[in-house]
Amino acid sequence: MGGRPRGRLRVYLGAAPGVGKTYAMLCEGHRAAERGKDVVVGFAETHGRDRTARLLDGLETLPRRTSVHRGATFGELDPGAVIERAPKLALIDELAHTNAPGSRNAKRWQDVEEILDAGIDVVSTVNVQHLESLNDVVERITGTPQRETVPDEVVRRADQIELVDMAPEALRRRLAHGNVYPPERVDAALANYFRVGNLTALRELALLWLADKVDEQLGRYRTDHSIAGTWEARERVVVALTGGQEGDTLVRRAARIAGRSKGADLMAVHIVRAAGLATGDDPANLVRQRTIVEDLGGTYHQLVGDDVPRALLEFARGVNATQLVLGASRRRRLLSRGVGVTTAALSGAIDVHIVPHEATGKGRARSREGAALTGARRRTGWGLALLGVPLLTAGLSATELTLPSQILLFLLLVVGVALVGGMWPALTAAVLGFGLLNWFFTPPLHTWRIAAPENVLALAIFVLVAAMVSTVVDLAARRSRESARSRAEAEVLSTLAGHVLRGESALPSLLARMRETFGLASVTLLERTGPPGEWRIVATSGGEPATSPGTADADVVIDDRLLLAARGRGLEAGDRRVLEAFAAEAAVALRQQRLREAAERAEPLAEADRMRTALLAAVGHDLRTPLASARAAVESLRGTDVTWSAADRAELLATADESLIKLNRLVSNLLDMSRLQAGVLGVTLEPVAIEDVLPHAVDELGPLRDRLASDISPELPEFMADPALLERVLVNLMTNAVRHSPAGEPVLVSASWHGENVEIRVIDRGPGIPQEAHERVFMPFQRLGDRDNHAGVGLGLALSRGLTEAMGGTLVPEDTPGGGLTMTISLRRTA
Repeated sequence: MGGRPRGRLRVYLGAAPGVGKTYAMLCEGHRAAERGKDVVVGFAETHGRDRTARLLDGLETLPRRTSVHRGATFGELDPGAVIERAPKLALIDELAHTNAPGSRNAKRWQDVEEILDAGIDVVSTVNVQHLESLNDVVERITGTPQRETVPDEVVRRADQIELVDMAPEALRRRLAHGNVYPPERVDAALANYFRVGNLTALRELALLWLADKVDEQLGRYRTDHSIAGTWEARERVVVALTGGQEGDTLVRRAARIAGRSKGADLMAVHIVRAAGLATGDDPANLVRQRTIVEDLGGTYHQLVGDDVPRALLEFARGVNATQLVLGASRRRRLLSRGVGVTTAALSGAIDVHIVPHEATGKGRARSREGAALTGARRRTGWGLALLGVPLLTAGLSATELTLPSQILLFLLLVVGVALVGGMWPALTAAVLGFGLLNWFFTPPLHTWRIAAPENVLALAIFVLVAAMVSTVVDLAARRSRESARSRAEAEVLSTLAGHVLRGESALPSLLARMRETFGLASVTLLERTGPPGEWRIVATSGGEPATSPGTADADVVIDDRLLLAARGRGLEAGDRRVLEAFAAEAAVALRQQRLREAAERAEPLAEADRMRTALLAAVGHDLRTPLASARAAVESLRGTDVTWSAADRAELLATADESLIKLNRLVSNLLDMSRLQAGVLGVTLEPVAIEDVLPHAVDELGPLRDRLASDISPELPEFMADPALLERVLVNLMTNAVRHSPAGEPVLVSASWHGENVEIRVIDRGPGIPQEAHERVFMPFQRLGDRDNHAGVGLGLALSRGLTEAMGGTLVPEDTPGGGLTMTISLRRTA
């Protein structure tokens, strides 16, 4: 391909069939062709819709690749032909489609990936029910399983996603007018899948999924362009928690604010001070408040920061918050502004709600540890030192106090400066005070000489005491800062421990918390893959990841293979200690993840081994019985000492035949059950008609076929199944039904279709089973209420359910009205 850049993918996303995705795709093809672009139709499914089919006129359509499987011919996308043709743009319908057996790739989206890698742009379509993450949700809403899926990441990587939207009522009108399905399918579709409630729910799913994609693109754009301001594209409410009792009120108030806007996000954040005055946070309150936030559908975050208002606003702007909820200050402030007022003043476009509560203005218990010295306190200390000492000198000049009293007053001022501003302002005040005492109050006055020795001693003691007090106060401040730092680290580690205990040790979650805690741009776990300098990204969170230690602002070596790389800012020594704890937990999380993956891979093998052991233990008698009967019959026929009549020979042959049929069925069941448990059973789904399967299954019953009756609608549509496996299921169910039906009571096999499913029922008039035992009959080696040891190892129903589910269907037991048991097979009918 000569280094041709990868093609661009555009996807039309719809909420349901019939909204016009293929129509929109073909219209885009015509627009591109009119602009002079080389356009081909790689695959387009018109579903017999005339208006859509007419759009193919004027566009080059590549021939489909045909394949024959089990007598049926399938037309599929030919990715090789598209790549060889090398157009600028290829139109490829139904991204989630499963290719026919023998195709180049199992899924069409894999074909599209090849075409994109060849540098060809692609326009494709997909319905929301085919997205892997929403598959189970759609099944719960509509009752219809979707077996064709595409990984969300494939669609998310698309360069452009466009929603093809239509109101439920409009889509139902299209359906009623015959613009979606043939007339014979309209009534059933309107009554089932295309109900207004179903379509409304699917439409909301499509809108929300696309909104998440758009939100992700917006966040990436803001990061790439260094946009810090708030864009009110979606309501995001951030509530600030301090650990006080009022947090419960704040969380509920924030939840009510978020609830006023559909789809608004609720986030709670707690700022742990790395230094400064201890806040007296109560961890028990934070744990309770976190639970409340998560119960209300929000998320909890914890950050480290000295400047609480700025840390709050940085977080809020980082998540593009629109509203910030804080509690009113618990302190009575006269001169300084509280966190709420400061945050509101700096908030810019973010709305700040300051919520009053019971503790407002009642004060706050201060920590007994003492306070670390903030910048404001140091500035105040310098002010007292430089202004207070001259003012005290002026005041003492107007008094008649003795020198010792004057020295004590200066000492009192120095102690006050030390308590407020720390060591250096206090030492400055002590030196300045020494000079002024000597000049103004120590004889001889207005000279630097000191006449009396005791005055020299007094002044020296004054300076020494002032220095000692200043040192003690500064040491206390440093210890307080270290204590606050240790407490912040302990709270972060406590949160980390809670993260592990709650089972949130998945690497993405752990790295996201690490990034939030330290305010980093990205955090990446790297693993050495070979020689020095070769690294592989194991997991990452945030913006552009570091690809090697050299591209990181900070890194922590975990072991000889793992390294944690952070980008965004350098880290202090204290930060690194906590980061190392996160790194160690990340390594543990990685090992746990790999152990789980290994255990998941080993579990099927262990289950298969257990199954084989159980099979070997259970089948001894069941294999010997038909084998012994067949052998005895054959040996009798081969013997020359007895002359058998024609009737006797026929009976012996019938016995051998019946025994061998039983033996063959038992061995087949054992092999299929073993493959099913090991996950290696080959399943090939294709359109199947009941008349192609049921006669063969009936023939397998031998003499028991005479006890069967059937009631099959001639208009029964085809359905998706593996013919061989379905035949096995029917044989097992019919054999079981005949064996339990009273003599003279036929077993009825009926089939009908409802909505998207075809239902096949095997109905007997036997004793039935209790309602509470309906699930137990599907356990291997279970012969509920059956005392006949010649009946087999009890695998028939267990295998039947396993095979049905392997084909994407269900097997459900029901009580037959009037007595007996009905086994219902439900399989998806073809479109």
